[in-house]
Amino acid sequence: RWFIERAVKYAQDRIVFDRPIGKNQGIQFPIARAHVNIEAADLMRIRAAELFDAGRPCGAEANMAKLVAADASWEAANVTVQTYGGFGFAEDYDVERKFRETRLYQVAPISTNLILSYIGEHVLGLPRSF
Repeated sequence: RWFIERAVKYAQDRIVFDRPIGKNQGIQFPIARAHVNIEAADLMRIRAAELFDAGRPCGAEANMAKLVAADASWEAANVTVQTYGGFGFAEDYDVERKFRETRLYQVAPISTNLILSYIGEHVLGLPRSF
């Protein structure tokens, strides 16, 4: 959500050719899609937490929530850097720092590959991949 907030504000504030860049579909649509994916990840997280709180099995839901949240964060980071253009790498905006940090979600505390292995084996019934 940090990335989406920054991208939206920048898209509203950055004026090029007498109009905000957020008026362009090429800027607006990727931000909107990233927002949708963040919200979908949040719903998956809530579902996993509800199952856990109810004492029901939630391994699949928790793993899927982690996967989609990591992917959504990475997408939002990319969209924000793209929205900022060259300024996305300027230290003044903190976007480049958070961009690097969000990559961590792909590998820790559990890597997306291990999540996919879990889903393949325990949800889809495929043979163990390692």
